[in-house]
Amino acid sequence: MQIMAPSAPLKLGSGRPGFKTVLWISLGLTALFVFITSEVLLVADYPMYHAYRLQVIADRHILIPHTLCGVIALLAGPVQFSSRFRQRHLKFHRVLGRSYVISVFIGALTGVALAAGRPGMPGTCVQAAAWVVCTTGALITARNRQIARHRQWMVRSYAVTFTFVSSRVLNLWPLYWSHLGDTLAAVGLIAFTLASLLVAELGLRYASKS
Repeated sequence: MQIMAPSAPLKLGSGRPGFKTVLWISLGLTALFVFITSEVLLVADYPMYHAYRLQVIADRHILIPHTLCGVIALLAGPVQFSSRFRQRHLKFHRVLGRSYVISVFIGALTGVALAAGRPGMPGTCVQAAAWVVCTTGALITARNRQIARHRQWMVRSYAVTFTFVSSRVLNLWPLYWSHLGDTLAAVGLIAFTLASLLVAELGLRYASKS
């Protein structure tokens, strides 16, 4: 992604460093919570996850690249949004940006492949489509040197990226939609994706006025 230092960057809380710090810490703690309550318990064969664990093992040839790409995209976000880091390490920012884009495309395709033929496919397709569209918008605006718009599209893209975490926050709750069948899980995933984009849009509007 060819990115130049913007002359009039979008002020995503640049005047409120405390807010940005709290935001990233909150997202990090949420990701850690989900990692422990979902991934660690899955590996440990937690009884509630036993059937899902068997499915994961059967799908491992697609799930492994899907998970790796999702993790790369998730971890790249905080670094990419750091104005200070971008100014000091512009070349690395570009390389990491390309890695993010590739990871999103592979993650989206493998996600759809995992859901193929299953009732939850509509939700996955909506999530994957939103992910690809927002990331493509970020890529095109970066190449066109539209830096402010590029950052806006990256916010939207990362909002969708984080749905891989936010949609699993309540996994331990037995009555949570993901334990009520794939059809309802698809509805829930669509709701999480749209809600994340709405929050991102509201945040962008607030930032543009501050």
